Amino acid sequence: MIVNDVSLRFFSNLLRMKNRFWLFLFFLFASNTLCAQDIPVSVNYSKVYDFVDELATDGLFELNSAVKPYSREFIAAKLLEAQAQIDVLNHRQRDELRFYLNEFALERNELPSTRLNLVQNATTSLSFLQPAVHYKDDILRARLTPILGMTISRNSNGVLTNRWYGAEFQAMMGKHLSVFGSLRDISMAGPVVGGVFMARLSGPSYLNDLPGYQYKEATYGGDFSDSRGGVKYGWKWGSLGLVKENVVWGDNNHGSNILSGRTPSFPMLTLRLSPSNWFEMNYIHGWLVSNVIDSSQHYTNNIGTQSYRMKNKFIAANFFTITPLKNLKFSFGNSIIYAEQNVQAAYLIPIGFYKSMDHTMTKGLALENQNSQLFLNVSSRNIKHLHLYASVYADEIMFSRFSPSSPDKNPISYKAGARLVNFPISNLSLVGEFTHNNIICYKHTVPALTWASNSYNLGSYLGDNSEEIYLALKYKPLRGLDVTLTYLNAVHAGEYAYINRDNDGVNVITKIISQPQVGSGAKPTWTNQTISLGAQYELFNNAYATVNVSMSDIKGYDNANVNPVVGEYVATSQAYLDRFTPRYLQGKQTTISVGFSLGF
Repeated sequence: MIVNDVSLRFFSNLLRMKNRFWLFLFFLFASNTLCAQDIPVSVNYSKVYDFVDELATDGLFELNSAVKPYSREFIAAKLLEAQAQIDVLNHRQRDELRFYLNEFALERNELPSTRLNLVQNATTSLSFLQPAVHYKDDILRARLTPILGMTISRNSNGVLTNRWYGAEFQAMMGKHLSVFGSLRDISMAGPVVGGVFMARLSGPSYLNDLPGYQYKEATYGGDFSDSRGGVKYGWKWGSLGLVKENVVWGDNNHGSNILSGRTPSFPMLTLRLSPSNWFEMNYIHGWLVSNVIDSSQHYTNNIGTQSYRMKNKFIAANFFTITPLKNLKFSFGNSIIYAEQNVQAAYLIPIGFYKSMDHTMTKGLALENQNSQLFLNVSSRNIKHLHLYASVYADEIMFSRFSPSSPDKNPISYKAGARLVNFPISNLSLVGEFTHNNIICYKHTVPALTWASNSYNLGSYLGDNSEEIYLALKYKPLRGLDVTLTYLNAVHAGEYAYINRDNDGVNVITKIISQPQVGSGAKPTWTNQTISLGAQYELFNNAYATVNVSMSDIKGYDNANVNPVVGEYVATSQAYLDRFTPRYLQGKQTTISVGFSLGF
């Protein structure tokens, strides 16, 4: 080998770098022996996620379903694993498999099979069905797809329409680099009843699982845009990226209690490492939206008016998954929400225990700690056709509080569920899930440190002091058609602010966490019982027709005469309804919705 003087000086300087991490990245990125791209599949593409989960639960391959989104290449690899066992699939699953293999054709280095093509040659496909442009050569594989759709809903309050349009672009460059982005412009319009505009069904305080958005100034309804995208460098056993995307951590079938992905997407650094089939690490460092004014930071315009800025808010979180036995996965991790002026280097360490780091940086001045959390998830597919799972989110733990005699309860959330597929009846699945959230488990005494972004809870959509039973029966009679019957029973008990001490210096937090919790004698302030029957048909890739009928009974309860503790929210039944439920869905309603969409 011939090495010139310039190369020797370069490597000599590199080896003398104090931070060996950059040396590691150099050799990692310079490697040409490993090849992979990492374009995330939107968690809103629920049908493909459901199919991959079904195949894993049927025992065709192993799956870490506690961390989403999956990459397109990952899903393509799992579909190919299923194709190698096609003889064990039923007729509908074989049709589904062929359908999704076509969707992920570029990841298999092929152009997809399409209909009504305007252009079709060795490198380019321009088609009407599915509407898309696909391109493939030795360096670049790319797709451009439109996004278009509308849903119309009707109940006793009138007609509500939701329309959206946009486009999505994805590109795989060379062996390692991925670039992707999407833009959706969304508008909701609805009736005005009693002077109240009813179009906005999603809001930070609303206890429903609809995606969260940052609305524009539109009094008639809800206008908002959703832009996602990123760039990732991938290799065979990992990836590193800068993305703006939705992330879900924790196994679930009706909303995770750890990271639910419901908040508006936020920018983040991502790192995934899976060097062995028994170990995987996922890490994010995100820039959240605090919605809290920083009075020390402002702009001044040319007429002297000051415009204040928001406080910085960041999240660092890691999640480790270990597989001690085939199909048995234990995941654990921790996170911190911090609101410093700048990014803290300690929280860029992927394997850090952030609570300890926080104490090192804040205890010396007796400062208020940042907000740290612990996670745990267990997933078992050891029984064929059955997926058992459970997850725990813990904001704070004192073991003495677990004693039955202790009036104080730890601010934690836990979820347990099961999904049975294709047994005893083929193409039929049954889901049962239970969620319990203790008092103030997602809150903090400092508003900028809550477990939230854009004021939407990062975890369970029900927030704290809530409980939910969720049941679902899904039948798939043929490729692309899902018929689903669901039952939801959700309860929210007392609403409390996180207050450490009152004006006299008396400890308040102990009073709050010793109050009756939901499911343990606490009176409800809000309940939701809903039965829904819906059908969804995927005509061709990413094109859906949907119809849904929901019968709901959503109530608020008056606690105005109760003697409150400090920090307790006391309100009438209507005030609770207005706080937790959009006016369009309050009370007893039968809501019928029909829709069609291209993309998401």
